[in-house]
Amino acid sequence: MDDKTVVLNASLVDYDGKVDYNQIASDVVIYDETPEDKILERVDGFTIVVTKEMKVAGDIIRQFPDSVKMICEAGTGYNNIDLDAARDKGIMVCNIPAYSSERVAHTAILLMLSLASSLQKQIRMLAQGNHDNFHKHLMVDHVEVNAKTLGVIGYGNIARQIIKVAQAMDMKILVATRTARDDVDGIHFTTNNEVFEKSDFISLNCPLNESTRHMINSETLAMMKPSAYLINTARGALIDEKALIQALNDGVIAGAGLDVQEVEPLDDASPLYTMDNVIITPHMGWRGLETRQRLVSMIGDNIRAFASGRPINRVDEVRA
Repeated sequence: MDDKTVVLNASLVDYDGKVDYNQIASDVVIYDETPEDKILERVDGFTIVVTKEMKVAGDIIRQFPDSVKMICEAGTGYNNIDLDAARDKGIMVCNIPAYSSERVAHTAILLMLSLASSLQKQIRMLAQGNHDNFHKHLMVDHVEVNAKTLGVIGYGNIARQIIKVAQAMDMKILVATRTARDDVDGIHFTTNNEVFEKSDFISLNCPLNESTRHMINSETLAMMKPSAYLINTARGALIDEKALIQALNDGVIAGAGLDVQEVEPLDDASPLYTMDNVIITPHMGWRGLETRQRLVSMIGDNIRAFASGRPINRVDEVRA
């Protein structure tokens, strides 16, 4: 079984030493981090290359040694890997779908409920020693989510899990997808524009590509209700961050919950850190311990399937 594997940036997943990459193949070399100028040196002689949300540019892939036969993206999104270059080199690319669907969905629901109860503002008041919410009437907005409309962009595994929880909370569901679908199970499939215009909460759950980059911009933000909240647990660059900050400052929408940012890590000077109507988290949706352990186990599944001649979860065959 040819499964000689190199992991280029293990610390992104195993940052606390609780995840064991050694289980993924019979022959594994593990690097915590790999700078771009070390990639070619470190993949030399290996059959399988494992990365996590690490940019692997086309000019580098085209210089990969002939030993490399597969790149495994240790996650769902693979926009960081140049698929055209991989095809040119005859290198298979696979990903790990659905390993974090429930955990990411729960993060989206957490952000939604926290925004509905102005939790961020309440926590900041307590940090400042302000107890007015206890001694006076409630000083912040606090609204129900039941009977509100949740609009979802995308209908993959994570989106379905979000919808499942939202329906349990008695929310109305609108979904925009690339292809038309018939309504089913209380879900109305529609257009992006109708989702923007009619939703009280909007959850982004689509991949990042040239057609979705900055799909949330000044024009689409202006279509939303002033009382609407935007939730992003997908990819940060789906949102034009400057346009979002302006819209939040101007009251175009009510708030945002962002587990992903356009550039990660987010610049320390970003106003998103201190805005009362924003909850920002450090791309934590996939980082639950059990989630990360499941991820590494599924990387092993991909490698064993490849080594046995029956590869799974290929994305290099999918063309835009």
